[in-house]
Amino acid sequence: MGAAGAAPEGIDHLFRREHGRMVATVSRIFGMHNLKLAEDAVQDAFCRALEVWKVRGLPENPSAWLITAAKNRALDVIRRERTARRFAPELDRELRSEWTLVQAVEEQFSANAIRDDLLRMMFSCCHPAMPEDAQVALILNILCGFGVAEIAAAFMLTPAASTKRITRAKQILARSKRLFEVTSRRDFAARLPAVHRALYLLFNAGYHGASAEAAVRGELCREAIRLARAVVEHPLGAVPETHAVCALMCLNAARISARLDFAGNLLSLFEQDRRRWDQALIAQGLAFLESSAAGANISEYHVEAAIAAVHARAPTVEATSWDEIVTLYRLLMQIRPSPVVALNQAIAICQSAGASAGLAALQAIEHADRLAAYPFYSAAFGELELRLGHRESARGHFRTALGLARNPEEQRFFSRRLAACEGRI
Repeated sequence: MGAAGAAPEGIDHLFRREHGRMVATVSRIFGMHNLKLAEDAVQDAFCRALEVWKVRGLPENPSAWLITAAKNRALDVIRRERTARRFAPELDRELRSEWTLVQAVEEQFSANAIRDDLLRMMFSCCHPAMPEDAQVALILNILCGFGVAEIAAAFMLTPAASTKRITRAKQILARSKRLFEVTSRRDFAARLPAVHRALYLLFNAGYHGASAEAAVRGELCREAIRLARAVVEHPLGAVPETHAVCALMCLNAARISARLDFAGNLLSLFEQDRRRWDQALIAQGLAFLESSAAGANISEYHVEAAIAAVHARAPTVEATSWDEIVTLYRLLMQIRPSPVVALNQAIAICQSAGASAGLAALQAIEHADRLAAYPFYSAAFGELELRLGHRESARGHFRTALGLARNPEEQRFFSRRLAACEGRI
């Protein structure tokens, strides 16, 4: 557990869920310049929970227990530190008097305040002075309770590089003094695209497996969905683009359980057992997609969600409307062109028009050098060459992909494809 050391899986998930809310609320009381102090107070509360629950067992309402523990720890810190430091500017006077201290802290720990503080911290983490990768790392660390080592593994960084990225981002955050306010429509709208992008990148980090540990990091996807839901539930956040972000996350996450077989082997879309797709998540995703159609603008999230919906509605690979998917990828290339989008479009063209057409599309990708280290770029060439009967060429591409594999699941997957080229499976 990143937030409070080792813990059983159920408690670990609870701490992840509560970590962001607690740090956000305590930071609102202490002031963003005291972020480290707020994190330490929440850490202490979680450690206290582990000690007490080990003896007494899990309380009936663990979330409420943690809120009370964090609140009490905040009061202890304020009483100890109020002569030595300043806290949140708007609360500083109330916190300095014992007559008003408890009531002021109690008000900040109300259910509505905690919910809003989570959003405030999320928007604070998406400060325009931070690069996107720093925003995502900060969200993982503060709002999701991920430790430095976990974040380093998720983004294939060294722990030292991960620490530096997070430290610099927190320094920017601390200079803002207070949490971002989510009551101003103009300010909210100005920063909302950065929040969408950060959550999208967080989800993709889990879904597309850049980690050295695993090809699929379901916990990253779940955290992204949880935070996206918090945004869409806010009146100012319930815009078409947010609904589209939620739609594409739900529709793609519905396939996670089928991306690995029961032996832990990575499966392509063409190999997955669609009976294992989460129908409840698909229904939620389709509902979000319908809500996203309310506006006049079409974002990249709308198009990606629409592509995911075509897959979700198709009972089989063969029954998939590949022509529709090709059209959607062409639209996505107009909105947000990238070599990765072009790669996915080429695979769709292969399914729609044949392997020769798909191979031509692969060869025509602009800035393909950016895909040189991406194993599925070489693998795509291998698949199409194999379909065309060019086994020797396919073998070379799969060997390249195997050399670029980022985790054991990818290594096994490319090894199986290499074996197929050699007629061993």
